[in-house]
Amino acid sequence: MNVELDGKRAIIDVRERILNGEHPRNEIFDYVKQAPLGTVFEIHVPKKAQPLVQGLENLGMNVIRDELEAAHYRLTAIKLMEM
Repeated sequence: MNVELDGKRAIIDVRERILNGEHPRNEIFDYVKQAPLGTVFEIHVPKKAQPLVQGLENLGMNVIRDELEAAHYRLTAIKLMEM
């Protein structure tokens, strides 16, 4: 999984992978679990990705979902506790 780091921000763009039929949800969860506290995750997806949002919420994170344009959503969450 390709992650672009910008300070404490981890930018993960999985739009193309999802459109190609892949399901990188567990890779994202593994990355989030390994990341240091205070990391801000910016995850770009081509649809609302409710299973991904639900999984992040189950890990104890609050998720903000923004529709940036058609078929481009940004999920934003901050890791505030160890998982």
